Formats: sequence, structure tokens, C-alpha cells
Amino acid sequence: MKELEYPFDGSSIMRRKVAVKRELLSDGTPRIKKKIAVLGGSTTNHIVSLLELFLLNFGIEPEFYQSEYNKFYEEAVFGSPELDSFAPDLIYIHTTSRNLTMLPESPAEDEQQVSQRLEEQFGIFRQVWESLSQHFSCPVIQNNFELPLLRRTGSYDGWGVTGHSAFIQRLNVMLSDHARKNASFYIHDINYLSAVCGLEKWHDAEAWYLYKYAMSTSVIPDLAYSLACVIKSIYGRNRKVIALDLDNTLWGGVIGDDGQEGIEIGPETASGQSFSEFQRYIKGYKDYGVLLTVCSKNEEENAVLGLEHPSSVLRPSDFVSIKANWEQKDKNISETAEELSLGTDSFVFIDDNPAECAIVEGQLPMVRTVSFKDVHEAMYKLSRSGCFEVTSVSADDLHRSEMYAANAKRTAQQKNFSSYGDYLLSLEMKAEICGFLPVYISRITQLTNKSNQFNLTTRRYTENEIRQAGQSDDHICLCGRLEDKFGDNGIVSVVIGKCRNTELDIELWLMSCRVLKRDMELAMLDELVRLARSKGITRINGFYYKTPKNRMVSELYGSFGFKRDELKENGDSIWHLNINDYSNKNKVIKIKEQGEQL
Repeated sequence: MKELEYPFDGSSIMRRKVAVKRELLSDGTPRIKKKIAVLGGSTTNHIVSLLELFLLNFGIEPEFYQSEYNKFYEEAVFGSPELDSFAPDLIYIHTTSRNLTMLPESPAEDEQQVSQRLEEQFGIFRQVWESLSQHFSCPVIQNNFELPLLRRTGSYDGWGVTGHSAFIQRLNVMLSDHARKNASFYIHDINYLSAVCGLEKWHDAEAWYLYKYAMSTSVIPDLAYSLACVIKSIYGRNRKVIALDLDNTLWGGVIGDDGQEGIEIGPETASGQSFSEFQRYIKGYKDYGVLLTVCSKNEEENAVLGLEHPSSVLRPSDFVSIKANWEQKDKNISETAEELSLGTDSFVFIDDNPAECAIVEGQLPMVRTVSFKDVHEAMYKLSRSGCFEVTSVSADDLHRSEMYAANAKRTAQQKNFSSYGDYLLSLEMKAEICGFLPVYISRITQLTNKSNQFNLTTRRYTENEIRQAGQSDDHICLCGRLEDKFGDNGIVSVVIGKCRNTELDIELWLMSCRVLKRDMELAMLDELVRLARSKGITRINGFYYKTPKNRMVSELYGSFGFKRDELKENGDSIWHLNINDYSNKNKVIKIKEQGEQL
């Protein structure tokens, strides 16, 4: 819903929240359901009602539990039957500087005394996190702390031993250190959010004294949206691609009219510097695994010429697709999505022309568009949009662009073979299929939350749940990494099976769409059968749960030789395979032996 995309009118959303919720729930969008516990150090009702709207718009249907006012510590540490019964999928701790109880009280306190206060304050929150982790093993999101509006000592408050601002900043660093060292613990950065909204706007004494809201009600939509971005990132709902216009977007001027020497980019002019800064900003997204594409009304030769400008930060090799032609931009985006095996809901389209953005929105409503008057506005909108909110970074993220570029080379090579089998053999594929090694846990978790098309059950897992399954004697857990002569695809497939006497129930089977039709699924099945036999299992049960996106695998088990036991009216199905007489099916992928390098 456009109304809920940044930049939004927070006051309008607050007024219309009941109608907006009704519209969202009736729009037919498939959503994953999550139970979210909100443990508040202040009043949270408005926050929850707005958070619900933004999550629904991100494809997540939440059910909420709210603690009693300022009972976050008691419910976390001493337990709550109601919270236990709720069994949350995610916990959000909404505390602010109003909940800090150990702030320095006297300028006579020395460094040692203040450090002791700091450790005690951090210890209170650490006790909360550790108790919740032990009880629920689910993601926990914790606010860091905003700076005070009032300072008795001016700038000294920010660096003096007993300054409250200095204390809060040191505490925020401790929270960040804890987050980096503990999986499934995330920081919601209200320190930044309060600064970008403005501390004078953020703090509202009347809202606190009358209603116990720790911030002005006018900024609650900003807080709820920011929090929703963190949650949707945890559950793999981020965008994946930035599609970029060229003229007056990546450089000033029109390359077809002005030529390479006439476009503005580089240090010579103020305008040129701004476009260089924009290109550096965009390239930073690529470094985090976001795919970059070109979608421009231009001659391809001119487009490449512009990207080869001596001052251009972005080069042709930074893009996984360059579509510079005179077709409609929505058509080019659709074709790019198909080539990358991604949905249009993975795309953010950036163009200086609002008319082009409007056309794309009209034809492809799932594409997020960013129009702008200057590139600084584009950077700010992209930053605040949360489209690419990061909650973890895997090794595969850092090389995703290269992986997709290698895929383009594979597609080109396929045209040289009349036999698809010969084409697969020509790729010289090698696979590592193993259990859930610690080095792969982050990527496996990402895949379970992001993969929708080749995903038979679409069950989602937290990092802790993946780790626990991998260590369980009652489970067979496999991940597969595929490499060929064009490059390493990284971890591309995950299977989790639950042992039940002599049967194995497949709880999860997924594969990255970038390796479709490469027989990796056959290699995974061979290894699954081998391990199942070693545990005395004679029958494997497969489950297909239909979603709007996974129709492509509705008959996957049938293609493996499974027998269908049940087909439900909603399209779900149950299958089984007796493995006593099973013969390996993979013929084209070499499987790495123990200790062998890929």
C-alpha cells in the first residue's frame, strides 16, 4: 500500500489506522503469521497498532502480546504464564532512556564509580536478554537509547565523566558489542531515529506525564516503521535489486545528446560531485549483496559509454543486467526479474522522472519506486525506506553480484548445446553436501527465510532453531554448496528431516532459484537417502504446502519417484518413498569427498 511506504504521512495513518488495517486484510495478499511479544518500559498501545499496519504491508501478519506497563524486567526474568502460553516467535523490548535507573547522580562521582554504574545498568538488560533466550530461543530486538533533550552542563554532558549523554553513548556501545556477539539479538537504533526526527520533536513531557509514552505521539509512526523494517529483514522480506535510470540519475545530462565528455560526474563541478557521491552510495549496496541493474531509455552503446566515463564510480561490471533500449521501463523490469528468477517485489526502481515512476507503479505495483529532485533526496529516501535493512551479513551476500553475473555466462553457454545433459556436464559442477557447519549457519538461516519458489513447506527458522536442528540426533540436516567452472554459487540448498522410528519426515526442502534445473536437488536426495539408511530408516515422507509462489515444486516429489498418499482440496499433498531399492539419481554433479576441496 503506497500510503504505508516511506515517506508517509504519519498523522494520516494514525487517523485512518482502522480503515487501513481493514483494507490490508482484505487485499488477498499472502502473509506469513508471526507472534510478537512487546515488553514495554512505557506505554506501547499506539506503537503496536501502527507496527501491525507496517508489518501487514511487508507481508507479515502479526499477533501481539503486550506486557503490563513497565513490567518488561519482571516478565522476562521471573516469567509470566501468559507470555509462556503465547509462545512468541519474536520479542521486542521497548525501553528508552526513561528506563535507565543507574545514571550518575553527582558530579563528585569518579570514573570507577560511573563505570560500576554502567556495568550494573548493562547487567540489568543482559539479565533480561539471557532469560528470554533461555525460555524462548527466538529473535530478540532491543532498542538502544536516545539522548536527553535537556543538558545541565552543555557540551560537557556529552564527554564528562558524569554526563548523562556520555553515559548513554557508552551504554549504546555495550549494546552494540553484545549484538555482534550473540546471534538472534538485534538492536533497533532509536538513537539514530530520535536524532533524524529531532530531539525537540522526539521528547514530549506531556505525553510522558499524561499517558506514559516515552516519545511524542507524532513520531510513533516513524518508530513503528523503523521497527517493522528490522522485523521484515529478520524474516527475509527485504528487497534484492536496485534498478537504475541513467541520465540525470547516475550522471547529469543526457549521454545521447551530450556525449561522454559532456555529462556531469566527477570533482570538476558541484553537480558532478553529487552524482559521484550518489554512485558511491549505490555501490555500497552492491557490496552488501544487493543486485544492481540498469533500466534506461537509451542506446546500449551510449549507456555503456556513460558507465565507462573516467570519473564513473559504477562500471558496467557492477551490474548484473543492463537494459538500455526504447522499451517501456516496466517491460524491462519484468524481463530482468524473469532472467534473475526473482519476483518484481524484489525490485526498487530509481528514476529522476516521476512520470516514469508512476508508469512502473501502475503496471508493476509490487515494485518500490524512488523519484527525486536531487540525488541527495534519493539517497535519503532509500536510506529511510528500509528496503535493504541488514540484520546479518553472510559470505554469500558479499559475492552475490558475482554469482548472478556468472549465471548469465551459464545461460549464454547453454545456447551452444543441443543436448541439455551435455550442457550440464560442460559446467563441470562440483558440490559439497554436509551437515549444518557453524560457518554456514547464517546463510542457511537466510535461505530458510528468503526462499519462496523452490520451497516445499516454506517453514521459517531462526538462527538458534537452525543450530539446534543441526545438533539434534533426531534430525538429518543437509546443506548443499555448488560450484562450477564459472564460479561458486555458495550454499544453495537446505533439507531438514525429522526421524520417527524407521521413517523420516521432511520438514524443510528448499533451493535457491539461481541453480534451478542443475540437478542439485537430485544430489541432495541421494545424500539424504544415504544418511537415512545409516540410521535404519526405510521410508521418507514428503510434504508439499501450497503457497502462491511455490507452485513450481508441487510435483517435485513425484519427479523423485515418491508415491502420493494424499491430495487436499487446498492443493497441499503428502508423499512417501520406500528407500530399500533406491538408486542414486545424480549423474552430472561431482560430490566432494570428506576433506576434499571444492
